[in-house]
Amino acid sequence: MSHIAIAAIQMRIHNADNRAVMIQRLETTMALFPWVQLVLFSELAPFGADPSRAVELPGPVEEQFQQIARQHRIWLIPGSLYERRDGRIYNTAPIISPQGVVVDRYRKQFPFLPYEAGIAAGDRFVTFDVPDTGRIGVSICYDMWFPETTRTLAAMGAELILHPSLTGTIDRDVELSIARSSAVTNQCYFVDVNGLDAGGVGRSIIVGPAGDVLHVAGEAPEIIPIELDLGRVRRGRERGLRGLGQPLKSFRDRQVDFTLYRESPYDGYLGTLGRLEKPARPGQVVHAPPAHEIAGPPSAEEPGEFVPAPIEVPVKGSSHGS
Repeated sequence: MSHIAIAAIQMRIHNADNRAVMIQRLETTMALFPWVQLVLFSELAPFGADPSRAVELPGPVEEQFQQIARQHRIWLIPGSLYERRDGRIYNTAPIISPQGVVVDRYRKQFPFLPYEAGIAAGDRFVTFDVPDTGRIGVSICYDMWFPETTRTLAAMGAELILHPSLTGTIDRDVELSIARSSAVTNQCYFVDVNGLDAGGVGRSIIVGPAGDVLHVAGEAPEIIPIELDLGRVRRGRERGLRGLGQPLKSFRDRQVDFTLYRESPYDGYLGTLGRLEKPARPGQVVHAPPAHEIAGPPSAEEPGEFVPAPIEVPVKGSSHGS
């Protein structure tokens, strides 16, 4: 079997406890579309972009979603939430099986700096297998602006990429293009679900492995149920896009050595670009911590308690951006 039925839920998100509304939307989804096998919410759906609501995982919040997944016998990715772990705060997406088991957790690798300050970056790619169906990868919002993330998931065998987002900024139209290019250059399905209100401007998108747009949502709440045929991915990767380009094979068989990834990122041109910080008006001084401090809290040797910075309004991975 190569088909999987998913539902992406685009809903209003507030910087508060949204779990009751999430569960109500999930219950509605399963009542209307009982054939759905996997449900995906948008980035930071449970509590919004409020680091002060960070929770430890595992814990009661995650257990509540496990119970719902087990009740409906579905795969569930409840968007992401801020996770407090080892003195740091991560933007983390739990992956829950139909048995209610957390099979993995993906931590966003590219917080939307300099806006998502105080959020640590994950360092591990995550895929999971749906038995007798296929392999699925997970990334979060700003991750997709770095094509290496999606290419790595594809090289790990992902045929479908689930991508919760929180984008409320004017670049959402650009992200729709990135979603299409991510799908076609990696010959996979790409499901990018965005929230509303404090959770984004909507316009969630589902793209097929040939870069074909299967659905683009509007700017209102929407349940998006769709059946995806992963056989299209396998056929396309074997024979090429419309019988033409075979980018994954070409990447595999490349002769070029991308030395950029083995060199210091501060050597050469990239090192001349200046600090990663918010733009300022002429003469204005913007105070921002160094990048290595933005990545996380003080070390154990340093005194003081880590207090996460409030997330501001360029929204792309928090109430300010991905």
